[in-house]
Amino acid sequence: MASGELLDFAVAYSGKVGSVRWEGRSVYRPEQFRRYLRDVVRPRLADEESSFEAELLGLATTGVETRFVERVLQAVPEPEAWEIGEAFAECVLRDDPDREVHWPWNTVRDRRTPRASLPGADLVGFCRDGADVFLLIGEVKTSSDTDTPPSVMRGVGGMVGQLEQTARRDDVQRALLQWLHARCRSPYYFDLFRQAVERHAASGGRALMLVGVLLRDTPPSELDLKSSGEALAGRSSEGTRIDLTAWYLPVQIAAWPALVQEDGS
Repeated sequence: MASGELLDFAVAYSGKVGSVRWEGRSVYRPEQFRRYLRDVVRPRLADEESSFEAELLGLATTGVETRFVERVLQAVPEPEAWEIGEAFAECVLRDDPDREVHWPWNTVRDRRTPRASLPGADLVGFCRDGADVFLLIGEVKTSSDTDTPPSVMRGVGGMVGQLEQTARRDDVQRALLQWLHARCRSPYYFDLFRQAVERHAASGGRALMLVGVLLRDTPPSELDLKSSGEALAGRSSEGTRIDLTAWYLPVQIAAWPALVQEDGS
C-alpha cells in the first residue's frame, strides 16, 4: 500500500447543522489498517522525505564519526499513540478523494525534544475547493475512553474548545500564519499561501476550514460528535467551515506503536 492509496471504511453516521458537518467512519479490515499504518503513516511519522539522515552521514569522514552518527540516528524512541494519530489524520485527509489538502511542512521536523507536543494547532495547511483556497487548521484527538463523547472532546483543552479558539482569537491566527509563511518557500506553496491569506483577509478572518479528527478503538456512536457539531454550529461565524470526522479503527490504540514499526513481510 503506497502513499495516496485509500483506506476502506463504512459511513456509520453523518449529520449537518449550518456550516458544520460531522461523520463517523468505521474501518472494517484490520489487516488493511495495519498495512496503512506501516506503509502510509510510518513514512509521514518518520519524515522519510527529509534528507537529514543522508546528509548527516555524509558529514562523517572517519570510522569513529560514522559509528557515532549511526548511533545517534538509531536513537529514535517508540512513537506515542497521539503522534501516530496526528500522522494518521494528515494521511487520511491528504488521501481523501473529496478534498484537495496540502501540507507544506511536516511538523515532526519542528520537534526539539523527543515526544514533544508542539504548541498551536495539530494540523496546519491548505484546502482547495474549486477555484478557492482556504486555510485549513485542525485538531486531532486519539481516545480509548469508553464514554461517549470522550473527555477529549470537552472543556477548554478539548477539541471543541481548541477549534473555537482558532476561529475567534486573532493572536492564534497570527501565530499560525507566521508559522506557515516561514515554511511556504517554494513557488507552489507560496502561491497557495497567497491565495488563502487573500481570501482570509477579505472575509475579515472568517474564511477558514476547521477540521476536527477523532480517532477511536470503540464501537461507532454519533454521540461522539453530534453535541460538539451542534455546539460549534451555534457559535461559528459565517464563512467558517467546520468538518468533524470520527474514525473507528479495528485495532486497539495501545497496539499502534508496535504496529507502526512492523516489518513489511
